[in-house]
Amino acid sequence: MIAILKREINSFFSSPMGYLVIAVFLIFNGLFLWVFQGEFNIFDAGFADLSPFFQFAPWILIFLIPAISMKSFSDEKRLGTLELLLTKPISLPKIVMGKYFGVVILIIIALVPTVLYVVTISKLGNPSGNWDLGSTLGSYIGLLFLVLSYSAIGVFTSTLSENQIVAFIIAVLLCFFMYYGFEGIADFNLFNSNSLTISSFGMQEHYNSISRGVIDTRDIIYFLSVTFFFIVLTIFKLRKKG
Repeated sequence: MIAILKREINSFFSSPMGYLVIAVFLIFNGLFLWVFQGEFNIFDAGFADLSPFFQFAPWILIFLIPAISMKSFSDEKRLGTLELLLTKPISLPKIVMGKYFGVVILIIIALVPTVLYVVTISKLGNPSGNWDLGSTLGSYIGLLFLVLSYSAIGVFTSTLSENQIVAFIIAVLLCFFMYYGFEGIADFNLFNSNSLTISSFGMQEHYNSISRGVIDTRDIIYFLSVTFFFIVLTIFKLRKKG
């Protein structure tokens, strides 16, 4: 598994595309938080708070993670190396987990520079250092769980087609639905008193709950269940292929 993981990371950073994807993520966040005027601009808000970043980041990750994960198995299919990979003396779950953790680590690498936002917010506070530590840590933990779930979805969709663009589009749509779809259905109030129950099937409600700085085991179980479900689907799909 470690060999697969290292290969994924080396493959990502061996081309300019890897650096470009991370740069685009950081530039988009930076522009919306510090340059473009609007609801996400921290200066326009008038107080030192990183909540605009944590509201905006899940939507960027919906595109960023599929962009990274789309080649996980699609590329293997296109190059005809998937069969060779499956015949190696390594179990299928370890192959999938190696690919999966490769994506997760790459996204975490992209998130690390955003710690500079925390430092900046701390300096901007009045007095300096006056910022909500609990909420910020909770939001980063929430983002981590989102990364785990989005990555599992992205790796799964990469098994559905040898065309990376197709895998990317399916992953974006599926991540969007899992994050906001149930919330959107609940907003229509089609099921009256059951609307709250329906929204709880979506990631957004659980992410918002963790972002408030309260770590509820129900939210953790939810994200781990979604992650496990799509990893199992990936293994099943590849085993069927084999």
